[in-house]
This record gives sequence, C-alpha cells and structure tokens, in this order.
Amino acid sequence: MAVRLVLIVVVLVGVAGLGLLGVVALAPPPPAPQAAQAAPPQRATMLVAARAVQAGTLLKPEDIAAREVLLADLPPDSLRDTLDARIDMIGAMVRRTLAPGDPLRLEGVLRPGENGFLAAVLAPGMRAVTVGVDAVTGTAGLIWPGDRVDLILTQAFEENETAPARRVAGEAVLHAARVIAVDRHLVQGMQPGAVGDSLRESNRTVTLEVSADQATRVAVASRLGRLSLALRAAGTPIEERVVQRPVWGGDVSGAFTPAGSGPSAAAASGATVRVFGGPGRVEEIRFR
Repeated sequence: MAVRLVLIVVVLVGVAGLGLLGVVALAPPPPAPQAAQAAPPQRATMLVAARAVQAGTLLKPEDIAAREVLLADLPPDSLRDTLDARIDMIGAMVRRTLAPGDPLRLEGVLRPGENGFLAAVLAPGMRAVTVGVDAVTGTAGLIWPGDRVDLILTQAFEENETAPARRVAGEAVLHAARVIAVDRHLVQGMQPGAVGDSLRESNRTVTLEVSADQATRVAVASRLGRLSLALRAAGTPIEERVVQRPVWGGDVSGAFTPAGSGPSAAAASGATVRVFGGPGRVEEIRFR
C-alpha cells in the first residue's frame, strides 16, 4: 500500500512538471528591451558678425556675436566663442566686407601686432602716433579702436611769470582723430567681469591716425604738458571743430576775478592797465 502511494505521488509530480514545462514553452516571448535613446547631435558656438561690417573696419564688441550650430556644420576655419577668441577679434581689421551672421575667421582679419597691421589700417599719407594715457586722460578706458577723439593739451606756467588767472591753460591739439589701437590688448571699455576686464589696468597708450603736420604737433604737445582724450559721439561730423583758442584758468573759475574792478580784475580778463606816474608819465601794463 505504501509503495502504491509513493508511485502515485511520483506520477503526480511528473505530470505537474510536464505541465509547467508546457506553459513555459507556450508563453509569448518577453518584449525586446527598448533601444537606447539616440544621443542628441553635438553643437558648438562660433563667432559671427553681429551686423554689416565694411572692409577696413576695426572690430568693436558690438560688431561681434555668437551663433550655435551643429558641430558637423562648423566651418573648419571658424572661431569658437571663447574669452581669448573675443579678445583677439576686438580691434582687428576686417579684410573683406561681412554681412550679419557671417563667420569670423582668422584669415579674414588682420590683428594688432601682426606684420603690416598699421600699414593696412592707415589711410594713404597718414601717420600713426602714440600718446600715453591713464584712467582719467584716457576717458576711464571707454575708448575703442575706430572711435574719433579730440586731443587736448593742458599746461601750467611758472607762478612768478604770469598772473594767477593765466597760470593754467588748455587747448585742443587735434580734432576728430581716429583711434587705431589701444595698447596691444585692445580691450578698453569692459565692465567688471566682462571680456578682457583683467587687462584693463595695463592699458597705458592710445595710437592715433594723424597727418604728417599733426604728428609733429602731437610730439611737441607731449613735451609741453598733459594730454587728454575727449571721445566724440557716434555720428558727429568729422568736420566739426572745437574752439581753437586757449582756455585759461580765469575763463573757468570765477575765483580769479574779485568783485569790482581794478588791476586784479583786469589781470583776470587779460586787459591792459594804464598807470599814471605823473605829468607826461603813462605806462601801459598788459596782462597775459
């Protein structure tokens, strides 16, 4: 009897195992794993012209923009949008006219410091002169290549030789001179944290385009006193000139002109004073 029960159990187990194998065999195959999602195409950002730029123009920050393209479509000679690339482009001369969106290429520009830069930038018959500036005389670093500036000379005279109102004078030496370089970095005018801000403190010279006669005037003016730059607004006619006559200390400050009249007031205005020393003795003193 016991043997029969064991045989029955074995048969039942075998039947159950065969049934399980059949179920597994007839079950539908598991779904195939989804294909890995395709990676997005790689992209890159290159430098392009932000607006139309004529050949011979010196690039300013507002002339430079960035455009994102597929890495596969990136021209091999284009410039990536990096800090160093922007610094290299600012102040560079464009060899050919660019339309908005045209890529900036190294072979399409001539950068300061490269052979032939000044010769290519200067107009025929013009000269390049360099003047020293600081944070004040250089308009706080807000001058870019391509800007137009007036060059102003300020000089002081010995106290024992002239009247107080005539001891300091200023006058314009140049009018609407074109800036062709600011040091070698050409990164003036940056706001804190912007491109080239770390180089701002090193800007100490500005190179101007002048005529042969003006070059001589600048050389003499640099020995006479302090030179300052006055930036002209965009669109100001080149022909517009400032007053050529000197501006004296007495013209600026009323402290040199005491109330009332007399020799002191006359001296402040540069008038002539007659001194009567007696019959037939009249002496004229002209204050300068």
